[in-house]
Amino acid sequence: MAIPIAYNLRNLRQRPASTLATALGIALVVAILIGALALANGFQAAMIETGSTENAIVLRTGADSEISSAVTRDGANIVRALPEVAMGADGRPLVSPEMVVVMSLRRQGQTGSSNVVLRGVDPEAFRLRDKVKVTEGRMFTPGTDEIIVGDRIAKRFAGCRLGDKLRFNRHDFVVVGHFSSGGSGFESEIWGDNGVLLPASGRDVFQSVTFRMRDPATFAALKKRLENDPRLGVQVMTERGWYASQSQLLAGVIRVAGIFLTLIMAIGAIFGAMNTMYAAVGARTREIATLMVLGFSPWAVRWSFVMESVLLSLVGGVLGCILALPINAITTSTTNWSSFSEVAFAFRVTPTAMVVGIIFAVAMGFVGGLLPAFRAGRQSLSSGLRAI
Repeated sequence: MAIPIAYNLRNLRQRPASTLATALGIALVVAILIGALALANGFQAAMIETGSTENAIVLRTGADSEISSAVTRDGANIVRALPEVAMGADGRPLVSPEMVVVMSLRRQGQTGSSNVVLRGVDPEAFRLRDKVKVTEGRMFTPGTDEIIVGDRIAKRFAGCRLGDKLRFNRHDFVVVGHFSSGGSGFESEIWGDNGVLLPASGRDVFQSVTFRMRDPATFAALKKRLENDPRLGVQVMTERGWYASQSQLLAGVIRVAGIFLTLIMAIGAIFGAMNTMYAAVGARTREIATLMVLGFSPWAVRWSFVMESVLLSLVGGVLGCILALPINAITTSTTNWSSFSEVAFAFRVTPTAMVVGIIFAVAMGFVGGLLPAFRAGRQSLSSGLRAI
């Protein structure tokens, strides 16, 4: 026969100070775990949202980033002539050869600088990425020294306000607009016209070619044909698949580092729960004896104390979720190891992360309650009755 859970809830209410102290310790551990998961989720979501399943991206064979890729003008024209490429309303193929380089910008109000992606695009790029919207100012005029800056870096770097000038390879470009792209990684980039940026960079090749497929279901066959074309020497991926692959390494490192830090802190939280439960066992000698006299077995007593520790940790887990919620949507930044450029993104506290936090809290409570529970179950009935 099991001891009712109401008994454990009553005991937790009777010692509010120790209950709250232990719950807060567990809550901090859970909040840090959720924070690490939210950081990784936010970075990965920003990268994945950058790509579309309807678009394909062409890069040099073996390239692990756009920066290290090169596609010739002839290669871009071959892709543009493919029958599998979708056409726009104006009858032009939806193909965007793009120049991608990094430029160093000084941080706004801080010392030091960081690399930012500068992307040269054609007008078709905005039809391929329909989430890209000018939020302030206007679109750059093709053929001019004008650029637009992503919203998430516009306030983080000097020289990115409307009307400011940015120097690239001894060439000044005027910021005429800021843009958003649905929270994707493009919001951490600067865009300008290919026809101007290519000569300014001293390059004559593109880093990638992105195009809209008429039928995404034919991607596998199209990929095989392009990768086997000896004129090209390219690899082909869906745009979403490409950007998802760019996020895996860093997101994995963030998660591992966060879990490692959480485990170290969890040891202290477990000992805190253990001390609380040991104190509860010592203070309830007579209650334990009375429960045994009423017919509850030592295993029922042990299980009751484990459940009490779990309930205490569950309270801490819920508090941890509440503590972590305010960081949701806060913008931060990190270096994308694939391009060595800064990517700004928002923390993303997901239901899955909170469930993981709750489960981790319950696990801490279970482990922390085991030894005190076994001590309670080993208590002799005679010593307990003498205390009555």
